[in-house]
Amino acid sequence: MALVLTEEQGMLRDSVNAFLSERAPVTHLRKLRDSRDAAGFDRQLWRQFAEQGYSAALVPEAHGGLGLGVVEAGIIGEALGRTLAPSPFLSTAVLAARALARSGSQAQQERLLPAIAAAEVVIALAIDESSKHRPAAIATRAERDGSGFRLDGAKTFVLDGHVADHLIVAARTSESGLTLFLVDPGAAGVHIERTLMADAHNAARVRFEGVRVDAGAVLGSVDAAGAVLDEVLDLGRAVVAAQLLGAADAVFELTLAYLKERKQFDRYIGEFQALQHRAAELYIDIELTRALVLGALQAMDEDPGKAVLTVAQAKAHACTTANRAVQEGVQMHGGMGMTDEFDIGLYMKRARTLQELLGDAGFHAERVATISGY
Repeated sequence: MALVLTEEQGMLRDSVNAFLSERAPVTHLRKLRDSRDAAGFDRQLWRQFAEQGYSAALVPEAHGGLGLGVVEAGIIGEALGRTLAPSPFLSTAVLAARALARSGSQAQQERLLPAIAAAEVVIALAIDESSKHRPAAIATRAERDGSGFRLDGAKTFVLDGHVADHLIVAARTSESGLTLFLVDPGAAGVHIERTLMADAHNAARVRFEGVRVDAGAVLGSVDAAGAVLDEVLDLGRAVVAAQLLGAADAVFELTLAYLKERKQFDRYIGEFQALQHRAAELYIDIELTRALVLGALQAMDEDPGKAVLTVAQAKAHACTTANRAVQEGVQMHGGMGMTDEFDIGLYMKRARTLQELLGDAGFHAERVATISGY
């Protein structure tokens, strides 16, 4: 498949970029941060997301969604990366929507997928249990308890977990088996602590102490969540890579604008050849990342099971490119780049958070090496 957007996908890109530029520019993030907003995102904006159809992108048409593909979800993610708009899009409309669509029962799908499409709920996926993404090391246990299960364990870095209406929890139900459970955050034994991340977005630490869930809370089959979870995580990684690309793109534009307006020795600093070379190299890196990310999104649409290598390459490269973009941006802004007056610092914080989310460059470089037989 050609690494270009179709006409319809280009129209979606223009639409979501215009929407977020108008409704949620970087000043929107600053307002939420400075007011210490309890939710960490604008619920009215989330409802407007639904009015535009963005929250319904991955929800099947049979459940009130648009039934679009991963490429379209990546386009929306890239736009969110460009404006830094805090949103439950990734946690709810991407990760939770795909988990429910792939393994939810008919009753679960009928109850929750239309609500996701309408932005009426926030659903958080609880996977990680340490400071690093290690989905193979899940220790949270779900033991049989009568006709249901009892959950014990702890999760960290649960995106939007402190405001979630539902949690999708990955727990170990046997030595080699994982199961996904739909858990009520208000259930007895669930303890949630909001954690303010560096980029002013939200996550939560969640502890489960003897949390009782019935058999109807299971998504899919007991011990059989591994394949579904792999697909859901790779979907999330591809969309996060798109967010990193959007952030890098925005930083590059900010930096170019600064090079054209800042003067030193009576010359615009953009006229200095050394800075031109650095900007050119960064541009090449961003365009390479753009191709890798689009390739990963397309691969997920074609066959998620065969997209593992492409997704790992895209996430690893997006991490390093975004890191390079913000570092170059700060340096080319000079000392002013480290002040809160410039947006460049906000992009640096968001890029750092996204790099860790669902696996950093090192995690995915190791995946690439393993898949390639090294």
